[in-house]
Amino acid sequence: MPDRTQRTVRDLRRGNRSALLRHLYFEGPLSRLELGRDTGLSAGSVSNVMAELIADGLVERAGVADSDGGRPRILLKVAADYGRLIGVDIGETRVRVGLFDLDLTELAFTEHPLVDSARDVAHLVHLVLDGLRTVIAESGVDPSRVLGVGVGVPGIVEQGWDSAVVHGQTIGWEAVPLGRLLRAGTSLPLYIENGAKTLGQAEMWFGAGRGARDAVIALIGSGVGACVVADGKPYRGTTSSAGEWGHTTMRVGGRRCRCGSRGCLEAYVGAASLLERWGGAPAGAGEEAALAALLERAKHDREAAALLDETAEYLGAGIADLVNLFNPERIVIGGWAGLLLGPRLLPAVRAAAAEYALRHPGGHAAIDLGRLGADAVTVGAATLPLARFLDHGGRPPVPGTPLRARAVGEYDGGAPRVRPARLPRAASGRGVVGGDR
Repeated sequence: MPDRTQRTVRDLRRGNRSALLRHLYFEGPLSRLELGRDTGLSAGSVSNVMAELIADGLVERAGVADSDGGRPRILLKVAADYGRLIGVDIGETRVRVGLFDLDLTELAFTEHPLVDSARDVAHLVHLVLDGLRTVIAESGVDPSRVLGVGVGVPGIVEQGWDSAVVHGQTIGWEAVPLGRLLRAGTSLPLYIENGAKTLGQAEMWFGAGRGARDAVIALIGSGVGACVVADGKPYRGTTSSAGEWGHTTMRVGGRRCRCGSRGCLEAYVGAASLLERWGGAPAGAGEEAALAALLERAKHDREAAALLDETAEYLGAGIADLVNLFNPERIVIGGWAGLLLGPRLLPAVRAAAAEYALRHPGGHAAIDLGRLGADAVTVGAATLPLARFLDHGGRPPVPGTPLRARAVGEYDGGAPRVRPARLPRAASGRGVVGGDR
């Protein structure tokens, strides 16, 4: 009985520490008074936990705010330099590795284009491990300060207790033990998730999805995927494959999709399929350059313009399916191709979605472009170790628990919803943009 009481008190303190650190991260800078008011914790609990977090170096002063008739209030914030996070985007046309501080300011990054897509697993593992070494060396950070590495991948991720297996049907990955392969080359904590879901977490935490409880974050790159968030939590399905929106059937007996089926949305909207339908891409051009060429050609070529109009209708119809199935309040279009096509296609996409969706749910669904740029999958991957850091109050996980971050989109009642988002910043001066997926 005494042991049970001791565990309960320890768990309570751990929960208080996590709740305060998490709230301060998303809503700070805040005073101790504001933290108590927002979280419902007593002044004594807030004072004790904050003193502990400051002593550990996780929290620091962020200035002073005036108080009505009393002493000035000291503002606190999470210390951005406490540790480092690494995000990895394994796309179909490139591998991108970024190193961030806790404010998700990018301090170093490296990119490697993929000539033969993402099929060569051994080559990809080599590129990722080389990228980890490169960004750590370029930033000069002590590897012990890296809190973890998040990896976004194209495919379904089957989470295990100490590893992750990836099923990527469109790129020929059959039960690839990616977690085990990466762990053989690094001792850093690893968190692996589907790229669309990491994009979804980034946009829900810091971008166009912030403040929504029911949303769909769509990733349009070489292929098409989505992260479905219902009541602030991701809808994952039985095997974590929910969100394979690109493989919903848009046309029975239609074009052959890379997955082997016919008539999938991806076969009409994905960049690879769109460029194949066009057939006019400049010789030797990568997908991003080719898609930009298509957009330019459409300004004075009727056939190119008609192809984009047809693509907008397919995309709008696919979004209407999301509206009718999930009744989201917000649909965010992201991914490098989605953001490249968005300015040209968005009005027609909205019109087609309104035409194909039921009027009542359609009238309550906003359709917008993502705000974090084409590198949002890298940022989202970095949020995987960040989520675990916040969930555990900045402490290592309890021995025997899996190295797995909080599921994408979960907010403990909506913590990151109150104040305007602070957008992650890139080190290169380009903003959080650029690259293929």
